[in-house]
Amino acid sequence: MLELATGTGLALSAGLNAWIPLIFLGVLSRFTDLVTLPPTWAWLENGWVLAILTVLLVLEFAADKIPVLDSINDVVQTVIRPTAGGIAFGAGSMSETTTVTDPSTFVQSGQWIPIVAGIVLALGTHAAKAGGRVVANTVSGGTAAPAVSAAEDVTSIGLGFLSVLAPLAIIPVLILFVIGVIMLIRSLLKHRRARAAGHAGGEGDAYYV
Repeated sequence: MLELATGTGLALSAGLNAWIPLIFLGVLSRFTDLVTLPPTWAWLENGWVLAILTVLLVLEFAADKIPVLDSINDVVQTVIRPTAGGIAFGAGSMSETTTVTDPSTFVQSGQWIPIVAGIVLALGTHAAKAGGRVVANTVSGGTAAPAVSAAEDVTSIGLGFLSVLAPLAIIPVLILFVIGVIMLIRSLLKHRRARAAGHAGGEGDAYYV
């Protein structure tokens, strides 16, 4: 149960920032006793891997705070964040799933489930993040991008800490996340209807003139 909660929290974290939970796992495993990665995930604590992940984190940290560029970054991250979520869930739940020598045995054993669960959770979080960013940029004219991005980074880091130090706290976070996604979907639909009504009204005015 605790392992699943840890994996869930790390996957949600990856949906906001692909690199934070991977660096989090690698650093904690390399320098502390809080996390012990299984052998197949031990590459995350390699010094070169951590250095590369840190460079990628810095690049995303900058790109995600610049209007327009943040939207392009979200498109690119549509593949990267779910992948990171699968890795984070697998490693966080201590799943031995990185090496597949016999695909049929791998499928039958159910070892693929943690990775798929992580991919789905991270993809859902990423979609909510991207959708929320569209609304925030539209309302603020793009000026809210740095503040929103910083809040997302802090949330990603917080989820990482909770996942390791207080895994059960992820359960209410997951519930709040689901509620937030529902509210976001309603907001996006309302925004789309308002734009459609505006376009319809504009066309009507042009017709009568």
